Amino acid sequence: MMCTYLWLVPVPVYFAVALARSGSSTYLLPRASRLRPRLRLARPDLQARRRFCPLSLPRQCKMRALVRSLRHLRRLTQHRSEGGHTSINRVTRQQNAVILCSSTSRSLSSLSTISRRNDEATRFMSPGVEILRNMFSTIAANSIKDVPQSGPMAEYEKRIASGELVDGDSFQVDTIQQLQRLYEDLVENEEACQLDRYQSSEKSGRSRWLWSRIMAPPTSHAPVKGLYLYGGVGTGKTMLMDLFYEQLPANWRKKRIHFHDFMLNVHSRLQMHKGVSDPLDMVAAEISDEAIILCLDEFMVTDVADAMLLNRLFKHLFSKGVILVSTSNRPPDQLYEGGLQRNLFLPFIATLKDRCIAHPIGSAVDYRQLGSAEEGFYFVGDRCSTVLKEKFQSLIGDEEPTPQTVEVVMGRKLQVPLGAHGCAYFTFEDLCDRPIGAADYFGLFKRFHTLAVDGVPKFGFHNRAAAYRFVTLVDVMYENKARLLCTAEARPIELFENIVTVAEAQRSSPRSSRSSKSDNPDLCVDNELGFAKDRTISRLTELNSREYLEEFEAKLRQQPLQVVDDGGDVVLA
Repeated sequence: MMCTYLWLVPVPVYFAVALARSGSSTYLLPRASRLRPRLRLARPDLQARRRFCPLSLPRQCKMRALVRSLRHLRRLTQHRSEGGHTSINRVTRQQNAVILCSSTSRSLSSLSTISRRNDEATRFMSPGVEILRNMFSTIAANSIKDVPQSGPMAEYEKRIASGELVDGDSFQVDTIQQLQRLYEDLVENEEACQLDRYQSSEKSGRSRWLWSRIMAPPTSHAPVKGLYLYGGVGTGKTMLMDLFYEQLPANWRKKRIHFHDFMLNVHSRLQMHKGVSDPLDMVAAEISDEAIILCLDEFMVTDVADAMLLNRLFKHLFSKGVILVSTSNRPPDQLYEGGLQRNLFLPFIATLKDRCIAHPIGSAVDYRQLGSAEEGFYFVGDRCSTVLKEKFQSLIGDEEPTPQTVEVVMGRKLQVPLGAHGCAYFTFEDLCDRPIGAADYFGLFKRFHTLAVDGVPKFGFHNRAAAYRFVTLVDVMYENKARLLCTAEARPIELFENIVTVAEAQRSSPRSSRSSKSDNPDLCVDNELGFAKDRTISRLTELNSREYLEEFEAKLRQQPLQVVDDGGDVVLA
């Protein structure tokens, strides 16, 4: 039917028909300047048909409208063909498509107006105009359809508009733009990265490992680099990473986990695969089967055992296509600074910088300190133990607290002095002055949502190991969104005043840090603990803010009540 009208269609519209029939999205229409000679060459044909097409408007108006329409259609075609091959981000392409849609619509409307001026002209012009309309609609719709309407940037702006987040932080805006770029790269490379869990291989980690031993496939790094976010405490690193994670499609292979918990999981898997020639490769295969996008919060290396295996582990993970998104208080070059055998850890830093883009968040604002000034359940003083016990009893109600046992990883058990109704009671010595680690704390908060700690001391050189455990305890508590009740010797900022980094010790005294230490016998010069203390102080402040406690109460009301049976297992009431 369309071909019967082609001899009636003006010459520029014939070019549009040729484009439509070619079916090529990369075919570009001739420029308007190139159309003019063709129009002049076609003049005898147009003059011959003039008696069949008596138009009331000058011919130049019709030709200008056609050229304008074809120019906009050509731009839409270029916009569509270059969409996947340029560095323009997808949001900008969507905006450009909307602008071009509006311009082309106005041009086609002017063509329709010209055609409606004369009924006989309509008979000649309408087929060409309809062809242009159809082509424009298809190209424009495809240009807009390819751009996702969601992403971390859209969610970030939505939360600012609702008042949930504070506007005007340029450092957070720069970071969310990096996360948006990563999100768009992942969307465009979904198949290459094998993100869809339902389309990926159904082989288990063990079968994949055995198959790789037989076939020895080449390594396959992901075409997309990850992101390593680092900066000061309370600047929003974890919030922005969580916002990014929540926007990823549910069918993608993804995982968000705290770094402490991740390493505990790795060590647990290594125990399961003892006797294998390369157990780290086996562990990496299992992790990559579960998640291609791995989001790690609070990347911090303090343990020499973790430091020695990280390079080999992540080389295996990256070679299997894993994409890392991580937050940390320290830049990559300062990880495990001053640690034992750090020269063996340096290759991991090079691997991390090769597979991730390091992005600093230079904000000096600690948003955790902007909450209410309420002190919550943080009691300062030696005589507050009675107050703490009364608060603890009021939370558990009429239930009688009893000693309980919590099972942690690899058969280990943690003794809880008193526990009832999801609340546990410890003295500081029982919780942080014994050989207890992150695994025990994670097991504790899987069982209890509220922790009461009596007698938190000021930290220094004499209790440096306890200070490390307390930092880990607060990290795990914050990760699990638990509630804290405690008595302490001083306010949070004063608990760590004797913990300093080497740079801080040198600034406080013109002499060396060694002589500075002799001036204050309890001064602890520790780079890792000196960096971690700021995070702990910030989190202790937030844990006792009114906003945090109100959010905790609301979340607790939504959860089903947990009851512990006689065997110590947790069951839902």
